[in-house]
Amino acid sequence: MKVLILAGGQGTRISEETNTIPKPMVEIGGRPILWHIMKTYSYWGFNNFIILTGYKSHIIKDFFINYYTRYSDITVDMENNAVEIHKNRTEPWKVTMLYTGPDTMTGGRLLKAKSSIGNDRFMLTYGDGVSDVNIPELIKYHENSKKLVTMTAVNPSGRFGSIKINDKGYVESFKEKQDGNDTWINGGFFVMETGIFDYLTEGNATILERKPLESLAQANQLDAYKHHGFWRAMDTLRDKNELTDMWTNGTAPWALWLNIA
Repeated sequence: MKVLILAGGQGTRISEETNTIPKPMVEIGGRPILWHIMKTYSYWGFNNFIILTGYKSHIIKDFFINYYTRYSDITVDMENNAVEIHKNRTEPWKVTMLYTGPDTMTGGRLLKAKSSIGNDRFMLTYGDGVSDVNIPELIKYHENSKKLVTMTAVNPSGRFGSIKINDKGYVESFKEKQDGNDTWINGGFFVMETGIFDYLTEGNATILERKPLESLAQANQLDAYKHHGFWRAMDTLRDKNELTDMWTNGTAPWALWLNIA
């Protein structure tokens, strides 16, 4: 099954990093968050990727073109114009980089991948969020639901405290940094049937999260797989620093591949 990753946006909320590189190339512990996402899918045995690029797409292309030498030990013999590989560090990945334009919306990017997908079921996620979601369980859930699309729903932890104020302006209660309670949001990690393309009707301007998903919900063709484990989107520099701290401290919940004996 092919895995599509949306990697074309600029990421203006983390402009400290994205002025020079696309958001999926912002690094966590020396590796782009895109790499971390792909390692998660690869851990579960999914290694055929289509990266939907746009903003500064050449940086993503250069990363994969030079991946072999970037992470291998090499000796460059400049006198004899020779390169010797000592220790090969690579991945079992097939990576297609599909340029979808700098200003194309999420649904429009997906639409441009239609010919690369064919008639097969596929997966889709965002290039800025990591999770320890169990991909085989997600797929099984999707198969049982018999819907066109299954979205992974996540229950984000609260970043701020909350207060309850009565009519007189008095604080009745205060709770510090509580979990998201019953609030579920779109966490990406979709499983989709090709019928989704019938809903991408506005071309490049199609925003997947608006009319297409809203219409699918109204047609009872959108299901939610509730993920109770770890999930985090990298929207701000604070998010990037917190994810980096987890990786550096060896407490990154999404790094399932590190637990392989």
